[in-house]
Amino acid sequence: MDPILKSLTLANEVSLASILERITNTDKAISIGFLNQYAYNLISSSDAIKANFFDLDYLFRDGKGVELACLYNNIDPQSNLNGTDFIPRLISQLYLSNKEMTLFAYGTQQPWLDIGATSLFNTSQYYSLNGFKDVDCYLEHNLQYQTESLNVVVLAMGMPKQELIATQLKLQSKNKMIIICGGAILDFQAGRVKRAPTIFRKLGFEWLYRFALEPKRLFSRYVVGIPLFFLNVYRSSTKRVL
Repeated sequence: MDPILKSLTLANEVSLASILERITNTDKAISIGFLNQYAYNLISSSDAIKANFFDLDYLFRDGKGVELACLYNNIDPQSNLNGTDFIPRLISQLYLSNKEMTLFAYGTQQPWLDIGATSLFNTSQYYSLNGFKDVDCYLEHNLQYQTESLNVVVLAMGMPKQELIATQLKLQSKNKMIIICGGAILDFQAGRVKRAPTIFRKLGFEWLYRFALEPKRLFSRYVVGIPLFFLNVYRSSTKRVL
């Protein structure tokens, strides 16, 4: 099996309920991330990046590209669990559990950081830093403010920086912690980045909508990245055959 796809936590609506329950009731530091075609390319390009992604306790399938890669490898892709939908659902589940939580939002820039974090957490009580600092800044800040209650950390500064920080946070954590690699989640929550219409999301073409909005910034990720992704998937299958 493709080692990258093997690392996935695949789930449908039935099994996801039990996964959310396990995450919510963790008694240690755990990390959560999402595998899309861009992440697959990053993992394929660097052993260091691969190690950080493989260190995640839960790596969920995100997007049509990874679905097709799963099918190519005779794997049931199950549900699409993109972070934009999954993360608010997890936060809601945590609130329903009535747990005492200390919240952290690391990523994007002001005013979107505060707008997005307040929307996601449904509170203004959290610790935050923008997403453009050195890795050590987040580690020191988190160590200073984490508590014995459940610590929930949303990392929203993009790949592969957030996965590196997730690995380091988990290593240094002295308490229960849920570390979430959220990409653009705070920008989405703040309304800075628009979600694709429902029909695009259902068909798996949310990436196309985002590319239409930001063609210059996303040219490399999609126009170059998508063919590279399928080449990397093919190369992985060829290596296994050889």
